[in-house]
Amino acid sequence: MNLDDYTTFAQIDTQNMLAQIDGLPAQLHQAWELGQQHPLPAWDGIRQVLVAGMGGSAIGADLLAAYLASKCPIPVVVHRDYGLPAWAEGAHTLVIASSHSGNTEETLSAFDAALENRCKILAVATGGRLAESALKSSVPLWTFEHKGQPRAAVGFSFGLLLAAFSRLNLLPDPQEELMAAIAAMKDQQTSLTADVPVARNLAKRLAGQLVGRWVAVFGAGLLAPVSRRWKGQISELAKSWAQFEFLPEADHNTLAGVSYPGDLLEHSIALFLRSASDHPRNRLRLELTRKTLMLEGLNTDMIDAQGNTPLENLWTCLQLGDYVAYYLAMAYSADPTPIPAIESFKREMLAAG
Repeated sequence: MNLDDYTTFAQIDTQNMLAQIDGLPAQLHQAWELGQQHPLPAWDGIRQVLVAGMGGSAIGADLLAAYLASKCPIPVVVHRDYGLPAWAEGAHTLVIASSHSGNTEETLSAFDAALENRCKILAVATGGRLAESALKSSVPLWTFEHKGQPRAAVGFSFGLLLAAFSRLNLLPDPQEELMAAIAAMKDQQTSLTADVPVARNLAKRLAGQLVGRWVAVFGAGLLAPVSRRWKGQISELAKSWAQFEFLPEADHNTLAGVSYPGDLLEHSIALFLRSASDHPRNRLRLELTRKTLMLEGLNTDMIDAQGNTPLENLWTCLQLGDYVAYYLAMAYSADPTPIPAIESFKREMLAAG
């Protein structure tokens, strides 16, 4: 596949995932504005927040939790499972149940447990059983309109939660920083769109490096969940195996796994996400970890997030990863929207009762 021949992309991308990626800055802005309009009780006394979600709905919460780590005075936990942990009970706990379809069974289970545990609850969905349960239980419900896969709604899954936290006075007003991040995304996008040739398009060049390789994406601090997003997009859009690694943890285990199987490692590549927001010691770790892998013969690359603030770093790096995964899908002639393996698995789960 010649990535400069973008006129052929539509033959592979049958449901126009590219438009969803191109529209991400506008979606993030829309989500923030929508989050100012939805009804929200004047809750106080919140001492902990749990966001229950899976897949594309959970990644927005991961991004938010990383951003809030230095700003929010209470713990924020992302829960990817059934039920709730034992500590999530009582009116001092806010449970946000987030499901794009409203039918995610793990999230519905967490919602039911939150009701039983008498937590404060906010439901976020496009509709489905979660919306029905919220209305039936008089739980605040934030809906949004989005036709497409949950992974293409990351602007909603982050922006709505950011608005909720801001309105609950759980962080300083982030609007100015968010608008700057959206502007930075639009600026970066001018060099990443499909009509920009490989010679001037970083995303296309990175995608070319990933073809035929096992991909590992490393990130630290603010960019740790972004590395997870890169992995998820590579797997779902390009139908390609990938993994994510968090620093400094990876230096205490993964770094040792550079000997076997040699034939596989020869076809691997490690991508390191770096930003101005990194802790200085983690920034050093990124550089030294990359050096170690290079000396062991692995392919590596360092990718610098753009912008001057944490939100700019986070969102420009995420946006770049979405384009990389898309162009990798084009290189593999893989339709980036359908996920037949996941849909087949869901049907088997449903049939099993």
